Amino acid sequence: MKKALCIVLVIFILISCAGVYLLRNMMSWSNPEGVANDSTIVSTANGKLQGRVHNNIYSFLGVQYAVGEKLFQKAEKVESWDGVKTAFEYGTASNQSGTFGSLGSFITGNSYSNNCQNLNLWTPALDGEKRPVMVWLHGGGFATGTANSYNGESLAGKQDVVVVGINHRLNMLGHLDLSEYGEEYKYSANIGIDDIIMALKWIQENIENFGGDPDNVTVFGQSGGGAKVLALMTASDAAGLFHKAIIQSGATETVGVKFTTKEASLDLTESVLAKLGIDKNNIDKINDVSYTDLTNAGSEALSEIAAKHHIPGPFGGYGMEWEPVVDGEYIVDHPVTEDGFADVAHSIDIPLLIGSNINEWSRFVSSEQVDVTDEIKSAFAEAYPNENPEDARYVDTLIRMPMLKIMTAKADAGGANVYSYMFSYNNAVHGAEIPYAFAEGEGEMYDMMSSIWANFARTGVPSAEGLPEWEPYTREGGACMIIDEVSYLDHHHDDYLIKLIKPDFDY
Repeated sequence: MKKALCIVLVIFILISCAGVYLLRNMMSWSNPEGVANDSTIVSTANGKLQGRVHNNIYSFLGVQYAVGEKLFQKAEKVESWDGVKTAFEYGTASNQSGTFGSLGSFITGNSYSNNCQNLNLWTPALDGEKRPVMVWLHGGGFATGTANSYNGESLAGKQDVVVVGINHRLNMLGHLDLSEYGEEYKYSANIGIDDIIMALKWIQENIENFGGDPDNVTVFGQSGGGAKVLALMTASDAAGLFHKAIIQSGATETVGVKFTTKEASLDLTESVLAKLGIDKNNIDKINDVSYTDLTNAGSEALSEIAAKHHIPGPFGGYGMEWEPVVDGEYIVDHPVTEDGFADVAHSIDIPLLIGSNINEWSRFVSSEQVDVTDEIKSAFAEAYPNENPEDARYVDTLIRMPMLKIMTAKADAGGANVYSYMFSYNNAVHGAEIPYAFAEGEGEMYDMMSSIWANFARTGVPSAEGLPEWEPYTREGGACMIIDEVSYLDHHHDDYLIKLIKPDFDY
């Protein structure tokens, strides 16, 4: 009973954190604000788009960058059109599903579809200036969430950047591996990532007309969105499409540090198809199965294959999630390998800003809370001298340790710099940094965080007024910016604390 309640709570938190803006922005989703006139019309490679202007920021919503009419197949290019298309309303989001096999489909309807390849864009001006482009990848693992839950107006306006949010296929629609069931399904295990890559190609082709610089594109994402950034860093087709990366609390050991192996992926597919009564001889019948039946079969199969392959769940037991598949061709390798960081040429040249929040899941999930000893409390006080020592029990290791592995492997690989942060403001939990990075309020933290993010996008070095100079992270130096009411740079600040809590951890 306790386990079932824990799973329900985790799913609720996932929806609340990764899609925290969904309910809050539902009104703006259905009725976006702004004025449209001739000055809000922009030419693209396929035709003219008309957006709206609100608070001196231009928005273009639901812009189609590809067409995904065929299930489990790569999206196709958009056909050109005559006249002017309006981009006033948010577009269709991907069908949603549960995580770690806990739920089947829980959000369906006309607003959700396989044909969800659209983006939302905010820009300060349509003036031909080359502003940094910040491409947001939403959280929710690879199973749920939508770009429509986030509004880039404030970030674009306060920091003079172009903000783009991408909708793309999720869950089994984006990651069911049918590669052995027909040539048309060759890349089905990674078409959710391929959708994102097609959006990045659209940006390369069109963003200059929206006041953005195609040669200065930053991908940034939180939670599952951060893991999507890692997938792009290890995807062969993503080379040259982005130039900087920000990962916010974006990895666990099995989603980010590693992705799904080809062996487990094919086992998962075989299990799903068996539950649906489908095999190689009648594979086309999968197109006639309802989404609810698909995801219910997927949920059962995820649990079954996780146990078979002994894939550890994030909160104990076994758990498997829909995510990219390392096939050695499209996704070249796991982000962290035995030899270091994935051996993908373009990833070496990508500056990386990476970090997590001090509490993440630990205030919600009791299994993530630390059994505090006097020694641990003392180590916590040394690691975080500005925090309450009584909060030592809530310090995060679930995400902090995988992030350490990623940043260390990337730094060891040489090339572009890695910058590390820990967001500890107001006992920050999973997703707490998002509104500050998006400049969604007034105050010093909103100004500082959005400046850090935008300045990194602009120059490749994170900075903000009043912030100490930010040293790159290295294995030897261990530099980490502690972002709080009083921010400061520290070195190897929590090494001893982690050693006490997880003595077997090695990065």
